[in-house]
Amino acid sequence: MHALPRRPSVRRALVLPLAFCLAASCCACSPGSNLHPIPAYNPTTYRLGPGDQVRVITYGDEQLTDDFRVSENGTLALPLLGAVPAQGLTADELAGEIAQRLEQKKLLRSASVTVEVTAYRPVAVLGEVARPGEYPYHPGMTMLSAVAAAGGFTYRAVESRAKVIRKEGNRLVAGRLTQEDYVAPGDVIDVYMRVF
Repeated sequence: MHALPRRPSVRRALVLPLAFCLAASCCACSPGSNLHPIPAYNPTTYRLGPGDQVRVITYGDEQLTDDFRVSENGTLALPLLGAVPAQGLTADELAGEIAQRLEQKKLLRSASVTVEVTAYRPVAVLGEVARPGEYPYHPGMTMLSAVAAAGGFTYRAVESRAKVIRKEGNRLVAGRLTQEDYVAPGDVIDVYMRVF
């Protein structure tokens, strides 16, 4: 009696597709794989938002030289001028807006105004970092420097990417952030935990 011959080709034919399916499903379920990259942020053109603190210097009017905070509705409450829209403006654009309003109200004939950002909206870093919480933003901050401020990655962290929630205009957008990507003030960064 002869033993039936083995059919290794059938075994290989079943194992290879199963291995491929398993690898594909692992890639599909990896954290952040369903998110698109967040649009790039340019830290050189900083635009003001609620929670920012600015110093307004008005030459020739001491009442308007002080520190002010951008309110939740995106305005600055300035003496003599009332609520001045600030959200979405650069510091220079806000200075021009204040100068124009001073001249329109005939408070100053030729207003000279400077605006400096003295405190930015904080960045929140959550998930697999040593010390989750809010941290001060500084221009040029990347995902990696934000994580460093939060004490670094835990041993379970996915280090190559994170989820970010960013306010753009009046809406919140979610996307994928890599280590070298610039962080925007007010960003909420969530560092993923490895699946295996």
